[in-house]
Amino acid sequence: MKKYLLLITALFASFYIAAQKAPAPQPAPETNEKFKIGMAGYTFVHFDLDKTLETMEKTNVKYLCIKDFHLPFKSTDEEIAAFHEKLASKGVEGYAVGPIYMRSEKEIDDAFVYAKRVGVKLIVGVPNYELLPYLDKKVKEYDMKYAIHLHGPDIALYPDADDVWKNVKDLDSRIGMCLDIGHDRRNGKDPVADLEKYISRVFDIHIKDVTAPEKAGYSVEIGRGILDYPAFVNMLRKTGYDGVCSLEHERNMKDPFSGIAESIGYFRGVIRTTADLAK
Repeated sequence: MKKYLLLITALFASFYIAAQKAPAPQPAPETNEKFKIGMAGYTFVHFDLDKTLETMEKTNVKYLCIKDFHLPFKSTDEEIAAFHEKLASKGVEGYAVGPIYMRSEKEIDDAFVYAKRVGVKLIVGVPNYELLPYLDKKVKEYDMKYAIHLHGPDIALYPDADDVWKNVKDLDSRIGMCLDIGHDRRNGKDPVADLEKYISRVFDIHIKDVTAPEKAGYSVEIGRGILDYPAFVNMLRKTGYDGVCSLEHERNMKDPFSGIAESIGYFRGVIRTTADLAK
């Protein structure tokens, strides 16, 4: 018995020493924060993957939410592998797929099969309300997270974070939201407060800026609108959000490149200056 006690004690000691030597989680190199900067694929709806990756390389953005116009649902395994190889050649990771609209159980099935084949663990989607019980079953079956994209006052489905929360709070904890802070603000909400309230279900964030807290408000480059980005970045830190903040640039979409650079630069500047002020 004594021999076994000594063995158990030695094992616990070795685990303790290993834990002490284990490195602490490292911040994302591009932000020096827990959260990362990415691109929503919809930003490049008028451009092919090569132009998308060229732009991401120039702005030093490493994470892409994949849209099906760059990687179609019916892509072969070889095409999916080639897609990831092309991303990797530019230092880019495809971290999620979507947004994908889902109006039937079959469309939900197809989306989960697609995400599994692509090799991601997060789907950004817009399911009809009546499909939420079926969606609940699918996240359990696939063990994937599902982030419902909110759309402000433009469509009836999921206008803001309050609405998403109301509909998912009693569902599996892997069903949450893609907090589009521009659309949330256009529906009269405060995305800084909503990030704090709903952080347990915020799996993805779309960043942009808007001109007014109403439907007539439109998308502009980050820093030119009404959103309080210093407060938002500080809330990212306070809540410990460790996902991606992806720019969904929706202004001058056929020639978005200067606006993308301006927006990413402004966001990085806010991250840096607010970090310096906190010291």
